[in-house]
Amino acid sequence: MNANMSVNISANMDDYRIASEPYYEESGEECALFEAAFAQKLPVLLKGPTGCGKTRFVEHMAWKLKRPLVTVVCNDDTSAADLTGRWLLDEKGTTWQDGPLTRAARTGAICYLDELVEARADTAVVIHPLTDTRRLLPLDKHNELLRAHPDFLLVVSYNPADRGDHKQLKTSTRQRFCALAFDYPDTERETAIVVRESGIDPEMAARLVALGVRTRRLQGHGLDEGASTRMLVHAGALIGQGVAPADACRMAIAVPLSDDPEITAALLSTVDASF
Repeated sequence: MNANMSVNISANMDDYRIASEPYYEESGEECALFEAAFAQKLPVLLKGPTGCGKTRFVEHMAWKLKRPLVTVVCNDDTSAADLTGRWLLDEKGTTWQDGPLTRAARTGAICYLDELVEARADTAVVIHPLTDTRRLLPLDKHNELLRAHPDFLLVVSYNPADRGDHKQLKTSTRQRFCALAFDYPDTERETAIVVRESGIDPEMAARLVALGVRTRRLQGHGLDEGASTRMLVHAGALIGQGVAPADACRMAIAVPLSDDPEITAALLSTVDASF
C-alpha cells in the first residue's frame, strides 16, 4: 500500500471516534478488567445473551480509552475477505481497499466483531495470528504482512445460548482470548437502565423489569431466551410515546420472543396478568 493511501485511511478514522459518552451501567469490575486487557493488548471475548449490553459496553470503553471503534456485525455471509479487504476496479484501474479488520489493525483502533460465530469458518483463520504475541494480519491478496498498530485491540462477542453446532466457537479460537461474562443486570440496575433509556417513570420501569424476569424463567421451557434489556427499553419507549403498557409489551416483548403459537399465547397471558 502506498503512503498516500495510508494517510487517507488514517484521516478517515475520525469517523469511527465516539463523540460523547455512551450510557453504560457497570455491574462489576468489567471496565477495570477491560482496561487491563487493553494495556496488555490482550484480545477480549464477551459472552452473554442477546440484548444484555455487550455492544454498549464496547462503545463505552472505546470512548473511555479514546480509541476509534470499528464494528462488524457478523452474519452467515461474512467472509475473511470482508474483514481483510479486496481489490476493486475503478476508473484508475484496480485499487486495494482495506476491510474493517485491516483498517483497525493498521490505525490502532478497537475492532469489535459482534457475534463472530455467525461468520464463515475462514474468519477464524484470519484472526488467529492477531490474537497471539505475533499480532500479525497476513494479507495474501495484497502481498502484505501487516503488523498491528500498538494500540490495536480485537474484541469479539457471541451468545453461548445458541446451541446449534454451527454456532459454537471453537476451543482453539476461544482460548486465545480473555473473556468477560455478561448477563442481564440485577433488577435495580435494569430498572435504572430502562428509566434512563426510555424516559418512563421508575414505577413503570420496575413493572417492565418484573415482566422481563418472568419471561426469563421460561428459558429452557419453550423459550431459548427471555426478554432482553433491549426489549424492555423498546417497550418503555412505546409507553413513553403514549401506547398502553399492555399493548407496548405485546408488541415489543411477547410477539417477538417466539413464533410458537402456544408459547406466544402464554407470553400474552403473562403480559395481561402484569398490566
